[in-house]
Amino acid sequence: MNRVRRTVPPRLARRRFLQAGLSTVALPALEAFTAPGPAPAHARTFVAVGAYLGWHAPAFFPQQTGTGYTLPPLLEPLREHRDAFTVFSGLDHRAPNGHDAWNNYLCGKVPGSYSLDQVIADRIGQKSRFPSLHLIAGASEHTNGRQMSYTKQGVPLPEIERPSVLYKRLFMSGADRARVAYVLSSGRSALDDVLSDAKRLQSELPASDRAKLDEYFDSVRGVERRMSRQIETIDEQIPQPAYKLPETDPITPNLMMEAEQVLYDLMTLAIQTESTRVFTFGLYGLGQVFTIDGMPLSAGYHALSHHGNDPGMVRDLVKLERSHMLQFAGFLRQLREKKDAHDRPLIDSTIVMLGTGMGDASRHSNQNLPTLVAGGGFQHGSHIAIDRNSAGAPLLGDLYVTLMQRLGMETGTFSNATRNLNHLFR
Repeated sequence: MNRVRRTVPPRLARRRFLQAGLSTVALPALEAFTAPGPAPAHARTFVAVGAYLGWHAPAFFPQQTGTGYTLPPLLEPLREHRDAFTVFSGLDHRAPNGHDAWNNYLCGKVPGSYSLDQVIADRIGQKSRFPSLHLIAGASEHTNGRQMSYTKQGVPLPEIERPSVLYKRLFMSGADRARVAYVLSSGRSALDDVLSDAKRLQSELPASDRAKLDEYFDSVRGVERRMSRQIETIDEQIPQPAYKLPETDPITPNLMMEAEQVLYDLMTLAIQTESTRVFTFGLYGLGQVFTIDGMPLSAGYHALSHHGNDPGMVRDLVKLERSHMLQFAGFLRQLREKKDAHDRPLIDSTIVMLGTGMGDASRHSNQNLPTLVAGGGFQHGSHIAIDRNSAGAPLLGDLYVTLMQRLGMETGTFSNATRNLNHLFR
């Protein structure tokens, strides 16, 4: 049955609706406020979930390739979603080894460089209230400079660990909005003054310093764009979902799984309300000892990741990582159940990548990175195995080019990658 859409310009229709006395109604992305015509062919949202201590590769990679593979232990919790994700083996960035290089996951060959999420956010993030949002669990607010996300200038971006902080940022009250509007307006004037002073100095500086100032101007312009977007939308209706937060934030390391569940819930709400187009979620590991199925594990998370192939420690590590996968399965379930403005499941318009920059934490190896991609309108259900030792073997960055292209970006490179995987992954 063909649907008849309203022809009123969607932005104007939304404003008129809100001005009609219904500004207290929580509005997710509604079909009535979308542009007429079919849903966009490309994906709209990108989510990257990364495990600092990696995923135990023998329990992550299927033994068979193609669509008929047997689910390995770490993918078993995702059984209901196997038609919605693809597993990749043999991909990496040819990056240096070691924990200090784990953030090559989104940065490519050079850890700490312009990360994939920020490349995407700088291109499509301005279409939402928040160009990107960055979350962590299990780190007690200490990542020691090992964040996942870095700006074009190589600046690490702060991450949110407390669910209450993310909730307030997404669904602030009227009083909060008034305060933020005042701060942003003041900040905009301050930026104008800074730029004026800097430009007066520029003509008197040597070429090397002028180059630094140009880079500074680029950064300031990025801040201005973000601030302008926030000022433009500060008076718009902000969704107030019927979601009840826990009474206290589950931020102690041993409450990592509880924190993941709440943060995945809030991520889903943010995607549903189109609050952001880009999310990163870092799963960090310290010395916390988890109790799973009523039994405490034999060692802390970090120690288990350095198992040295001890059978008991490997068994407990896989138990712990399966708990992560159970939380991730719940996130995918929500994305499949909730709909976007075109009445499609959110997962159809959302690319979700789960991976790591650590191929084997026990050996501090950054090769053969376990990677899974869900949603985004791709043809899923298979294991794509790459022989990384073959001549001209694809890089993980080639997959990233495919993901960016699916998001509507015209690009053919990422870090040291100059191709895509469109011939293998469509």
